[in-house]
Amino acid sequence: MSVFDDTRSVERPKFFDGQQLFAADLDGIASFNRSMRWLHNRSLHQAGVGNGFAVGGKRGDREVCVQPGYALDSDGREIILLDTHVEPVPPVAGEPDGGSAFFDLAVSYPSDDELEEVETRAGVCVPRGAVRLREEPVFCWVRLIRDVNGRLRAVSKKQALEIQNGTAIVLARAEVLSCQLNADLDVAIRRLARPPRQPRLACGTELAAWEQWPAAGGEWVYGVTAPVDTGSGRFRQTPRYAARIEGVRPLEIPIDIEFGTNMVLDLPAYVQDPDPDGFVCNVPLIAFPNDLSDPLPQSFLDGARLAWRVTWLGIED
Repeated sequence: MSVFDDTRSVERPKFFDGQQLFAADLDGIASFNRSMRWLHNRSLHQAGVGNGFAVGGKRGDREVCVQPGYALDSDGREIILLDTHVEPVPPVAGEPDGGSAFFDLAVSYPSDDELEEVETRAGVCVPRGAVRLREEPVFCWVRLIRDVNGRLRAVSKKQALEIQNGTAIVLARAEVLSCQLNADLDVAIRRLARPPRQPRLACGTELAAWEQWPAAGGEWVYGVTAPVDTGSGRFRQTPRYAARIEGVRPLEIPIDIEFGTNMVLDLPAYVQDPDPDGFVCNVPLIAFPNDLSDPLPQSFLDGARLAWRVTWLGIED
């Protein structure tokens, strides 16, 4: 949404004695004030939880409890929960392989057709009409699956986009098995409307599952590549990553009895496809006295998986 989509005409309603008022005149006051308030919110704040919205759920529970709270979406709309809300755990047995299924609990602002008519009144020579609408937040479980790099992603592209652009706010992540929570709710993934005063730093070391880069069958072998999980960093937005390789050097590739082995040296690692939950680490390789073979021997990849770890640093502004 553009900053001024709701306020193209900044016209303040004004009245005079003896003026005949219509419903549109009074609705215009509420619409003007609401539009200016939403403009303020999305100009000076970021989408996320402002206060409250505590979510409780322990392993073995079949429902989660959401406490009253206040949040903003990326359009500046206020998502307000006044009473405790109980949300049943998704009734799924798990993944087809027998493992746990993962869901994000998201909340969003209701559309106009979802608003409850709290009060109606009879008109003068016209049918009854609504005079009060209740803006109850909408809760939704977002089903997650692991992508090719092993990171959790929303199954629905529409829901993934809503979470990414901030029109839906994630409150907690649930691990579900046999229609109940298989672990306590993870609330560290929620985004806050009040950003931290200082950059967030996190780091870690991963024993990576290295594969040939590019995949076997390509014309050349550039090196090795592996996905790196940075979920422990709890980043809310994509940080700036730096990565380096730790482990035994050099590794060797056996050639044959006559020529012996190829000595392989790794060049500086670099980051590709970063996002808040991880990135792909590519490591260019050089070998001598012979060039790299295609494909790389499995023994070399197994050696790299045991000997080379990725140490990463992420800085989120």
